Amino acid sequence: MPSNREEKLQNRIRRLRFDNGEMTQQDLAERVAVTRQTIIALEAGKYVPSLLLGFRLAAAFGVRVEDVFQYEGGSSK
Repeated sequence: MPSNREEKLQNRIRRLRFDNGEMTQQDLAERVAVTRQTIIALEAGKYVPSLLLGFRLAAAFGVRVEDVFQYEGGSSK
């Protein structure tokens, strides 16, 4: 479905890491079973995670998926 606006998925991973005892990227990667490079790409907005990874990230921080990710949808008009 074409759109006039680009879809974006923002995240608060970096902020949540620091709010949780200054967790390192490596610590988070190990908790959610991905590489540190994946966490780096997520924080930079260069990678959109799978739904499963989204839930694992939220669980690692003890929050809801919506508290980690914010979706800005494109307009279909």
